[in-house]
Amino acid sequence: MASKIARVLTDPVSENNPVMIQILGVCSSLAVTAQVKTALVMAAGLTIVTAGSNWVISVMRNTIPSRIRMIVEMVVVSVLVILADQFLRAYMYDVSRQLSVFVGLIITNCIVMGRLEAFALSNPPWPSFLDGIGNGLGYSAVLVVVATVREILGSGTWLGYRILPHGYVSNGLMLIPAGAFLVLGFLIWTHRSLIRHFETD
Repeated sequence: MASKIARVLTDPVSENNPVMIQILGVCSSLAVTAQVKTALVMAAGLTIVTAGSNWVISVMRNTIPSRIRMIVEMVVVSVLVILADQFLRAYMYDVSRQLSVFVGLIITNCIVMGRLEAFALSNPPWPSFLDGIGNGLGYSAVLVVVATVREILGSGTWLGYRILPHGYVSNGLMLIPAGAFLVLGFLIWTHRSLIRHFETD
């Protein structure tokens, strides 16, 4: 039982990553990864919303009429997203402005709705909560890696601190969504190649 729970938490981070394997949540991966700081905040927001909504829907799963289940899911997710957005506006206003509409778009993120439908509706609250955390961490890992590459090559900084010499000529491609697309594509290719390599050994 313990090993099963552990797999629920760890599989989405590596073998069944929602971005690199299931190709979910790609839009925000491209849009909010020009800087590591915004990527971290977005990742934390999605993780909290996914874990919280998974838990709530799992608790309610036996009382939700099937014909309105998606409406109920959207209401639960919307409430959590609004709370996250208001928290950012109150305590991290500059980051909130940088993220713009993308925090609100967590409501329609395929990872959130996908986990509610695929896991929370058919599993107890605790495993569902861990599934939400695991998928949030898997999404977070991709965002942070993509943002790290983009910020270092595009601005010569990491988390706002300069790490490349002042004479470094910034790579403008890394500052636009096309750069994120290239980095994410390379990351997906590397991840899948490694998985195939270890499966054949």
